[in-house]
Amino acid sequence: MKTETTEKEPVKKADFRRKPEWLKIKLPRGFKTSQVIGLLNEKNLHTICSSGMCPNRAECWGNGTATFMIGGNICTRNCKFCNVPTGKPKPLEEKEIEDIVDSVRELKLKHVVITSVDRDDLPDLGASHWARMIRRLKEECPGVTMEVLIPDFQGREELVEMVIKERPDVISHNLETVRRLTPAVRTFATYDNSLKVISQIAASGIRSKSGIMLGLGETREEILQTMDDLLAAGCEVMTIGQYLQPSKENYPLQDYIHPDTFAEYGRIGKEKGFRHIESSPMVRSSFHAERHVH
Repeated sequence: MKTETTEKEPVKKADFRRKPEWLKIKLPRGFKTSQVIGLLNEKNLHTICSSGMCPNRAECWGNGTATFMIGGNICTRNCKFCNVPTGKPKPLEEKEIEDIVDSVRELKLKHVVITSVDRDDLPDLGASHWARMIRRLKEECPGVTMEVLIPDFQGREELVEMVIKERPDVISHNLETVRRLTPAVRTFATYDNSLKVISQIAASGIRSKSGIMLGLGETREEILQTMDDLLAAGCEVMTIGQYLQPSKENYPLQDYIHPDTFAEYGRIGKEKGFRHIESSPMVRSSFHAERHVH
């Protein structure tokens, strides 16, 4: 594998507020949406749906599903693509785990996605909290399938193993972007560390998954190479979606990629050997996640 460069390449600025027609986002509404929002507010829970400004909130909440975020809502990293607040996190709360379990039960969810902020402030980087979350969901909500979207845990194999040991149905870790752009887009995380995490997941026999965003300035050749790198690491499921710049402070949007191009990458990914691939502008890590279990 090539070593990543730490050089910051100049990037152009685009008007991220002028979205094409295919990226018009519907606002969440309806009874199920109100039910989800009500529960989140009542229990003071966090979702990446809101914190990450996910464009699929309408569809997912309308179906009574959500991706819960553990470890609080303040991240210790400051990745340039992300809208989650950065700073000094509050101490972990066990109540967070119980409230999520109660919400899954009350909403009668059949599939749950759990993600988290990075907790580099903790000795175990939050891995034991992750393990307790998975364990409690499996104990209290039997029959509910589960995907976990984990951080890189700084590449520490013993911490990734703590999650693997609890045997969720799918373990996902996102590359986010191609090798060349990783130093400019992600904070502290490295391309090779992420591939190492994915390889460890794949070797465990649990379904492995990863995703990238397009529109950051990547080339076609780099996208295809990223697919090859993921497949070499044992990744079975891949998601490809459009980067949507959250604010002018975030990494500058380079391009809006046409849906036909996404469809082409989807076809290529299947031909290359991914068991399942989601590739369209509105795709995010947890989009149609229930399909990735089977």
